[in-house]
Amino acid sequence: MSRRISVAPMMDWTDRHCRFFHRALSRHAWLYTEMVTTGALLHGDVPRHLDFSSEEHPVALQLGGSEPDDLAACAKLAAQWGYDEVNLNCGCPSERVQRGAFGACLMAEPQLVTDCVKAMRDAVDLPITVKHRIGIDKSEDYAFVRDFVGTVAQAGCTTFIVHARNAVLKGLSPKQNREVPPLKYEFAYQLKKDFPALEILINGGITTYEQIDTHLQHVDGVMLGREAYHNPGLLTQIDRRYYDPAAANTTMEAMLEIMDVYLQKITAAGEPPRHLVRHMLGLFHGLPGARNWRRILSETALLEQHGAQVLRQAFAEIYHPHPPLRPRSIDYSQE
Repeated sequence: MSRRISVAPMMDWTDRHCRFFHRALSRHAWLYTEMVTTGALLHGDVPRHLDFSSEEHPVALQLGGSEPDDLAACAKLAAQWGYDEVNLNCGCPSERVQRGAFGACLMAEPQLVTDCVKAMRDAVDLPITVKHRIGIDKSEDYAFVRDFVGTVAQAGCTTFIVHARNAVLKGLSPKQNREVPPLKYEFAYQLKKDFPALEILINGGITTYEQIDTHLQHVDGVMLGREAYHNPGLLTQIDRRYYDPAAANTTMEAMLEIMDVYLQKITAAGEPPRHLVRHMLGLFHGLPGARNWRRILSETALLEQHGAQVLRQAFAEIYHPHPPLRPRSIDYSQE
């Protein structure tokens, strides 16, 4: 299993239904949960947060927390539930997360992060990874992130996912923090040069195969964020391009068969269809019929009336076999 391509943990988005959909598009991309706080697991409904389908593997649990003992206990839960990795969030800039003294503000306390990583590694055999920014507030020098990674690596962490922007903890919303601080991909590239034995993944603003190709010349893997959610068709060629040249690209028909069965399964268990179909709204992004597809899957009355049949109805109404599903922004003339 390789983290060469992964889909980022995204709050309110990468739940188990979203991940199942993404797995139907790519057999190999590494998937991440939404961030789950240690408090939610230690004092809340564990099955609601941790249950997932076996088809999702490889899948990682991202934890939010800063108490080594709590994180160790949650890592044990991750192992018991069958996750393939535990990731520590050191990149979220939201005020709610800051009040919990975790997320991006942890970058100011590399020794604490080291203690957290060590506690989790002592508790389980799973890989323990860290997702972080390149700096916080006005700490914009490369030396800041270099020293953070160097310190945390001493605890045995060998995989770092670098969101190549600073986190501005005061004055910017989480949305602005994904857009306003400038991207500095060269910081991630330099980390790989300075720590060649570590696995360095890059994240932030990556939207095309050409960009992925460029980054993979410098780092070990690329994590796709919002583009994978809004334009999931990007995942349909990941397997062939980055894992197995002999792999077939995902077809719309094959994806529909998988998702149709899954939708029937969850609706039979009492879940509303919207819990799944909301994650599929971007499937035809940039293609003819995209607006109709979104409209059909967003109609509450239609969902209530037709339930698990809504995917087939929407597909039949707007899909035409030519051209196949492909993001318009990519040039396939050389394939």
